[in-house]
Amino acid sequence: MTSPLSPIGGHVSVTGGLAKGGLRYAAEIGAEMIQVFVTNPRGWALAAGDPAQDELLRESGTPTFVHAPYLVNLGTPSADTLEKSVATVRHGLLRGAAIGARGVVVHTGSAVSQSRDDALRQLHEHLLPLLEEIPDDGPDLLLEPMAGQGGMLCATVQDLEPYLEALEWHPKAGVCLDTCHAFAAGHDLSTAEGIKETFDALHTIAPGRLRLIHANDSKDVCASKKDRHENIGAGHIGAQAFAELMRHPAAAGIPLCIETPGGADKHREDIELLKKLRDAP
Repeated sequence: MTSPLSPIGGHVSVTGGLAKGGLRYAAEIGAEMIQVFVTNPRGWALAAGDPAQDELLRESGTPTFVHAPYLVNLGTPSADTLEKSVATVRHGLLRGAAIGARGVVVHTGSAVSQSRDDALRQLHEHLLPLLEEIPDDGPDLLLEPMAGQGGMLCATVQDLEPYLEALEWHPKAGVCLDTCHAFAAGHDLSTAEGIKETFDALHTIAPGRLRLIHANDSKDVCASKKDRHENIGAGHIGAQAFAELMRHPAAAGIPLCIETPGGADKHREDIELLKKLRDAP
């Protein structure tokens, strides 16, 4: 039986409108799927959205994902940041439902100055209710492990187990694996063995929960704990790794989304390379 092909695309600019600008950029770079911000990625102000643009994007049928703002941290000891993070994730889920998104990506966060156990209890108290609010036909909440710097709650694939346990393995809690983050956290994705080990572990720990792959090469070496994305094939992971990744059963049919440096020309090159690797016999 032939495995389904993974749609390949990227995070797109929505200048000119969520649908009008986003789909135009997607066409320019050859994207088969897209990821968008629905509000300022570096602020707390929540944008209302344009119903006409929402409908256009929904009707396009383009597989779409939302990325939550970078400030979100549900593991924080700051009551103010926690309150704003909850409101921002809730807003992202509502906007995701409005545009027909498959998932809303949120960084798994940091405990900062509190204990890991306290941070995980906090996730149970504040993130689990958000998962309960998602309707059956609403977007999944996709947990994106980080590169491992500071007091990050989740960096390696193995870290997903206590994180998902804190969320009672809720069915709407999915996973977004960023290849640069995983490499920085110590998963050597530059080798076929490392890819097999990583994705086997992901399948064992969180079977069926992988919903999106952020396909990014890395400017830094494995286990660097540095989150610095590079264009596909120009970093320490290397192009061939992405071909191996797409052949693993756990990644079959899972969309790949680039978040690489450069403008449209570079993004088109990265997407074309990934398609060539995917489609090679």
